[in-house]
Amino acid sequence: MIRILQQDNRITKILFAVIIGFAVVTMVITLVPGVFDDAGTTGADVFATVRQTGFLGRLGVDSSTVKTTEVNQLAARQLQQQRLPEFLLPYMSQRAAQILVQRQILKHEADRMNLQVSDEDLRRELRTGAFAQYLFPGGKYIGDDAYMNFVQQFFQTSRSEFESQIKADMELQRLQSLITGGVSVSDNAVREAYKTQATKVKFDYAVISADDLAKTVAPSDDELQKFFKDNAAKYATAVPETRKIQYASFDASNLPGGKPQISDADVEAYYNQHKSQYEVKEQVKVRHILVAVPQGADAKTDQAAKAKADDLLKQIKNGGNFADLASKNSDDPGSKTQGGELGWLDRGRTVPEFDKTAFSLNAGQISDVIKTQFGYHILQVEEKKTAHLRPLSEVKAEIVPVLEQQRVGAAEQTFASQLASDAKKNGLEKAATARGLHAVTTDYVAKDGVVAGLADASGLLTQAFSVVKGADPASVSTGDGFAVFQVVDVKAAHAPEFADYKTHILDDYREQKVPLLLNTQLAKLDDRAKVLNDLKKAAAEMNIPVKSSEMVGRDAQVPEIGSMGGPASVAFSLNKGVVSGPINLGRSGVVLTVTDKQEPTADEIAKNFDQTREQQLNDQREELFRVYVGTVTKKYETAGAVRYAKKPTAPALPTGK
Repeated sequence: MIRILQQDNRITKILFAVIIGFAVVTMVITLVPGVFDDAGTTGADVFATVRQTGFLGRLGVDSSTVKTTEVNQLAARQLQQQRLPEFLLPYMSQRAAQILVQRQILKHEADRMNLQVSDEDLRRELRTGAFAQYLFPGGKYIGDDAYMNFVQQFFQTSRSEFESQIKADMELQRLQSLITGGVSVSDNAVREAYKTQATKVKFDYAVISADDLAKTVAPSDDELQKFFKDNAAKYATAVPETRKIQYASFDASNLPGGKPQISDADVEAYYNQHKSQYEVKEQVKVRHILVAVPQGADAKTDQAAKAKADDLLKQIKNGGNFADLASKNSDDPGSKTQGGELGWLDRGRTVPEFDKTAFSLNAGQISDVIKTQFGYHILQVEEKKTAHLRPLSEVKAEIVPVLEQQRVGAAEQTFASQLASDAKKNGLEKAATARGLHAVTTDYVAKDGVVAGLADASGLLTQAFSVVKGADPASVSTGDGFAVFQVVDVKAAHAPEFADYKTHILDDYREQKVPLLLNTQLAKLDDRAKVLNDLKKAAAEMNIPVKSSEMVGRDAQVPEIGSMGGPASVAFSLNKGVVSGPINLGRSGVVLTVTDKQEPTADEIAKNFDQTREQQLNDQREELFRVYVGTVTKKYETAGAVRYAKKPTAPALPTGK
């Protein structure tokens, strides 16, 4: 329930999804970015300008912009929502830019077709659409103040910007409806589509593993030597560049005068400069029981919920355990398993009725039954914290390590600079010895190698591989101190000796041979199974294992096959007893034969007819609109109606190698 009660981005996502319901470029424009970001556009922030095509467009009339901040926000949001790694951010940024530019193009097209949304259209949407339950609960307007508070709390924007975005989305929805309004699908196509979706099969399948085939590839040394020679370009830099590095490392214990000391005066000065960090907000720790009331529920349902809440409160006052009653009766799935526990709440983070009650009770008190937009609640306050400034005596132990780290870090950097400067004049070994340190020279080490004796050598290696041999000594952090280093020698990347690299060459040889071998073995198995009309006998002759699936649909995952929506989906088109063709899955291949098949009955098809028709219509509308978006985008770009401050490029996706 805290996910609903708290006025943070979590409910924003729920409401934001409502707005996205209006988004028109399904599968192309996947999210409306920077919605409710009313920061002004500056010249430096302009990523692209989109104008209308034609004479007025060339004059700059009716142009719009896409902001760089919007592109960055959308890319970051999509990266987070799709739980993708950070290195994909450049790719997501390019995709986000395309989405935003296309959205502006579609807005111009909608305006050109006079599909603008009037203020009356907007009022009707707010009164009857997805936001009606928040702005017109029970058909009654919540009032201007509450409306502005709602928009500010959940979207952090102004009312005018909120309404402008709703109107823009409605306009683009009209455009989509206009473009795709003529789409239809026949009754027979609907029935066939559901039949295809709902058919299930059970099958035997013989599996040929690429890894097992690789083990059978046993080339002679002469064959490997020839392969090595024929692929000389591939192996020209197979042995990576390595470098010999001389370094002297130290930590705080090596500093002249020892580790810097922190005085009480230092602590007090830091405390006075950072008091805001030690301010404790007013907080309350709360349990609650929710008896939910659906939005728009009738009076009878509301009264029943109130009666249940009153009865629970009575049980609590008669000695009932609050946590047990919450676990058994609360309609809040997020807290009921914790006995209604919501944890510590800041003032103003929950809806007003809940917030007011929680902060008015003392620790240990139970509230009366209160009502919010979610239903009826009973609150139990467990602890309270009043707003206050933590005293110096309480936070001293937290400040000292911070100051020590700052002082030690500064002293180490100074010491490292002095050592590097002396090493430049007199050599690293002599400079190190003068300070009681020992200079170490590594063997040749690769960029991703290990330097013994350093807690973290990554920084040293990164810098060492970015400078030329004999460059001036430089300093770098090593995790627990610093090191001053110099590159002594460099071995360029080069081809390996055959004998030293033979194992890798064999692996590469096998990888080259296996795909053809897999296809050959699959074809042989398939031919033999069809001659014998028996997959199991053919597989036994070739010593290939045969497995049996469960009765599965297209959304199933089958061991060693994976998704039945992939190449193995051919099974759904086979009749019982028929042997499939070879099915290459990449690292394995299968031949299968259907042993049982279940197709949906006429009644099942009829029962799901309307839902299937709507799905088919949506798919066709989506495809038609995708084509339209591509066509109109090309039209605008060809006409020079899209101007980029910096032309976006599509970065190559990592290959994993």
